[in-house]
Order: sequence, then structure tokens, then C-alpha cells
Amino acid sequence: MNRPVFKRIIAAGFLCGTLDAAAASLQYYIRTGNSPARVFRYIASALHGSSALTGGSSTAIEGLLLHYLIALTFTGMFFMIIRLLPGLLRALPFTAILYGCFIWSVMNLIVVPCSRIPLRPFQWDQALIAAGILIICFGIPLTLMAKKNYIYRK
Repeated sequence: MNRPVFKRIIAAGFLCGTLDAAAASLQYYIRTGNSPARVFRYIASALHGSSALTGGSSTAIEGLLLHYLIALTFTGMFFMIIRLLPGLLRALPFTAILYGCFIWSVMNLIVVPCSRIPLRPFQWDQALIAAGILIICFGIPLTLMAKKNYIYRK
């Protein structure tokens, strides 16, 4: 992979990761009134199980770092998919929705069940909010950035 594309992926990954972290934290705070640090301890529980939920700031930081690793991974995957299927950039709204739903599906149907995260009952309202956050924070910015990247590569 050439250096400018790699830099764009890193920048896009950090942008999308930050948007997603902020949206998830705000949504959690509004819903529960609790500290958004719990969101990142929840992410850390993928590695440590339920003990992470009562961890301190170092556990929350570990969860934040894991969050960014996941964001960078999904960003890199998106750019690879666009290289293989550039026609997806002709329908930006469709692609943004599709990729946000793809991320939600992979995380909730594969990653979370294979991790040490404590199982929770499925709630449609929370699933739709989470998918909406991913569409807005990943799908839309990534499609716009990929379109710009693809135009400049021609």
C-alpha cells in the first residue's frame, strides 16, 4: 500500500473512531446518566470479561485503545473493499448505510459473541441506535473520504 493511502486510512480511522466514541459516550450518558468511561470499560471487557466493568481509568484507557484498533481495522477494510468494488461509490447513501450495518453485524454477531464481553439481552431500540451511530460516524465519513481518494487516484 502506498504511503498517501495509508495516511488517509489512519486519518479516516482516527476521525471515525473519535466520532463513534463521542456519539456512543453521549448516547450512553443521556440514556443512563453514568460516566462514559463505562463505555470503554465495556470494550475492555472483550479481553478481561466482566471484571473490566468495575476497573479503573487504566481499564477505560485500554478499552479506548482497543476501540481505535477496531476503528482502524474497519476503516482499512472499507478502503480495500472500495478498491475491489469502486462502483459502490456511485451510490454513497446506500454504501454508507450498508457499511454501517455491516460493522454493526460483524461486531454483534461475530466479535462480541467470540469475546469475553458479558452477554446482554437483545434490545431493538439499542440495536437501531447503535447501527445509526455507525452509519453516521463510519459509513458517511468513509464513503466521502473514499470517493475523494478514488477521484485523486485516477
